[in-house]
Amino acid sequence: MSVPEVLVHRDAELLAQAVAARLVTRVVDVQAARGSASVVLTGGTIGIAALGAVAASPARDAVDWRALDVWWGDERFVPGDDPERNDRQAREALLDHVPVDPARVHPMPASDGPEKEPEAGAERYARDLAAAARPGDHGGVPRFDVLMLGVGPDAHVASLFPGLPALYETERTVVGVRGSPKPPPLRISLTMPAIRSAAEVWLVASGAGKARAVHLALSESGVVQVPAAGARGVNRTLVLLDEAAASALPAQLRRIASP
Repeated sequence: MSVPEVLVHRDAELLAQAVAARLVTRVVDVQAARGSASVVLTGGTIGIAALGAVAASPARDAVDWRALDVWWGDERFVPGDDPERNDRQAREALLDHVPVDPARVHPMPASDGPEKEPEAGAERYARDLAAAARPGDHGGVPRFDVLMLGVGPDAHVASLFPGLPALYETERTVVGVRGSPKPPPLRISLTMPAIRSAAEVWLVASGAGKARAVHLALSESGVVQVPAAGARGVNRTLVLLDEAAASALPAQLRRIASP
């Protein structure tokens, strides 16, 4: 696994713009090399702000949107039209404004779909991931070129919350989550093995409320109690922060990326 690189931006607005610029650049580079790219999106305030910044950027037209596969790291197991769903927020912020191929956008199942329980939804999403994997891909998932994750105040990533059974998973790529400490209680999430199969993992956090979690994520913490400490990419792990989220880090761990 890669060693995390920490980049600090002045505030949340600049952080969102920087994440957007990095995402466009990364997708364009991968598409130039391979013809298509695959990303995993996250929800949360800063994650959706970054997608909005992509939509607002003239550079977005450099992306071949029809050659992009879009997945999600986790989802609330609620009806498909619920405004809190990550996929709906991503569509409103970005995907409805660019010419993506609908067949290559892969939302997680909703509670009003054919799968009536989160475990069944997780099994279906795992099948979708396995079907998209190519020879040479590892762990039953396609190659994720970028997997974006927010970091919760408790250091959760995706819907992998401290102490929950899903963090002990070693084989399944997607799990149903019950009893989430953050509403709603029912969710679907990628597991740590699926996250750690990504070429690049980007941990994105803003605000002073995330400072302690970010510090723990970069320490020698156990994954079961500090899930963000286990989120690492095969080739690269970026920790993209604003000043407030980086405030608990020692100076030697962080590089200033903007004035």
